[in-house]
Amino acid sequence: MSNERTPAEPEVMEPTFWRKNGWSARVIKNEDDDGWAVEIRKQGISEPVLISPWVMGRDKKNPKPFDAPAFATFVKTASEVLDRSARQRDQAMTKKLSIAWEGRWYEVRLEMVADEYEPHALLSAIDDAGATVAKHRVPVNFKFTRDVANAWVRGGFLEP
Repeated sequence: MSNERTPAEPEVMEPTFWRKNGWSARVIKNEDDDGWAVEIRKQGISEPVLISPWVMGRDKKNPKPFDAPAFATFVKTASEVLDRSARQRDQAMTKKLSIAWEGRWYEVRLEMVADEYEPHALLSAIDDAGATVAKHRVPVNFKFTRDVANAWVRGGFLEP
């Protein structure tokens, strides 16, 4: 996914291709049967976000033309797919434990940093007031267990 801003593309509302607000929907031939499918893309993302079956027109041969409600439904569904994917990725990239020490609670986190050249993780502690108490770079294979987190907090958050 690109973080660079790309200029907005002009709106298009053709029978088998719509583009609006950074989203596009194109009717394509369904490779699995004799029907049609819709490919939904978001500007700046190289792969389709969603591919969904699409209905035949009245002639039972050509695809039904797009309309505003269908486009809106596809965009909503594709947005939900992206949101769910991002949440799952974030959950897989971050581990958290709550540790109590000397009357205070700390949230100890291990966040994976997907760097192509130097993958690593960040070990951090956030106190019960929400302030970051410590943050250290650690190897991706850092063993993150409750015992390790407890020892790190009790040891004064020194670099592991």
